[in-house]
Amino acid sequence: MINDITAKILEDFDSKDKAREKGLTLSRDVVRICRSVMYNIHNKKFDKAHKMLNDAHESLEQINTELGIYPDIYYGGFVGHAQQEYVECVVVYHLLYNEGDINKIPSPDDLNVGYAAYLNGMADAGGELRRHILDLIRQDKPEKGETYLDIMESMFSNLMMFDYPDAITHNLRQKTDRLRSIVERTRGDLTNALRQQKLEETMKKFESKL
Repeated sequence: MINDITAKILEDFDSKDKAREKGLTLSRDVVRICRSVMYNIHNKKFDKAHKMLNDAHESLEQINTELGIYPDIYYGGFVGHAQQEYVECVVVYHLLYNEGDINKIPSPDDLNVGYAAYLNGMADAGGELRRHILDLIRQDKPEKGETYLDIMESMFSNLMMFDYPDAITHNLRQKTDRLRSIVERTRGDLTNALRQQKLEETMKKFESKL
């Protein structure tokens, strides 16, 4: 009797271990893909980024299939991390591709990801939006950065509403605090750039009158 019981448990554990290894491999693939996606987004290679996002989504769906029957592994952390990376890329992709149209951002249900992972991915997207704003400043287009700063501030104010334990939000509070710092620094950089732009325009008008 004991042999039958242990044999059944061994079979279950063996299947679970194989599913876990497959899930880990797929999650690493998602993270790797997302790093390349972000590079292509910032370099305006949107077609390539879109194709890679589809590849990442297919890997996440495969993870759902492989680990869906093993919730203890599925919610162990690495799946949520892969989803966060994916959400961050998706949010940044849609905002930059659609030039700041927040209505184009998919919902967590659209992406089939966890709510906590979605919120954490959104918080991480703030750092990439700051990078885009700094690029606009270097390109002498600081006025276009105001749209993205407004989005960052909207993200922060919405994320602040989720005052729940870390066990529920998966350390969202820490990322929200980081986003606050990013927003404040970006606001300062953008304000200085806009002032400098205005000063230069005033000087040019003055010089043209001489």
